Amino acid sequence: MDAILSRLETLALNPDLQPVLSLVKGARNGIVYGSKVRFPHALVMILLFRSGTFREKLKLVFKATRQHARNLSTFAVIYKASMIILRNLNPSGSKEGRYDSFFAGLLGGYAVFGRQPGSVSQQIVIYVFARVMLSLAKLAVQPDMHPLSSLITPEARTQITDNAWPVFASLSWAFVMYIFRWYPETLVSSLRSSMVYIYADSDHWDSLRTLFVHNK
Repeated sequence: MDAILSRLETLALNPDLQPVLSLVKGARNGIVYGSKVRFPHALVMILLFRSGTFREKLKLVFKATRQHARNLSTFAVIYKASMIILRNLNPSGSKEGRYDSFFAGLLGGYAVFGRQPGSVSQQIVIYVFARVMLSLAKLAVQPDMHPLSSLITPEARTQITDNAWPVFASLSWAFVMYIFRWYPETLVSSLRSSMVYIYADSDHWDSLRTLFVHNK
């Protein structure tokens, strides 16, 4: 047994196998991270807000967890494999190109999330989109990032940076409340149900019990 483990250890540390083994570890880390993130969230949300038996709710929890883990794992494999292929196709010789990560992400995003627009995929993509917008807002005011960068003074850059998050947060809530008030059917069902519970159901009660203890 020790000899087998030693041999496996040698293979794991073989630099020639690093690209292939990085795919394996990327898949592993995607599964672990996806499970850690989705399981507690799905457990709480489904047990509290979904109807059905306890067994049915548990099935939904495990289904959401499995899908989240599978999505992240599959994306990691496609992305890392694409990066390896693009690096080896580089005419300058096995070097990462400036936009390799963009095209690898584009392929993985389409294959994993674009073709399967379920609720879990939508939540992941929307989470990523919000972070991308914040990052782009920060990059937009950095020096030498675009032709208009020279027009942004250091004082203006500081003001924009300090106020970017308050503006983003305020406008996000302004738009979602407006949409919920006038076009609720356009919101994803999980968000809409939570907003109905907090903002609409709180306008109605018929006793102290339904005012303080139970929603209805």
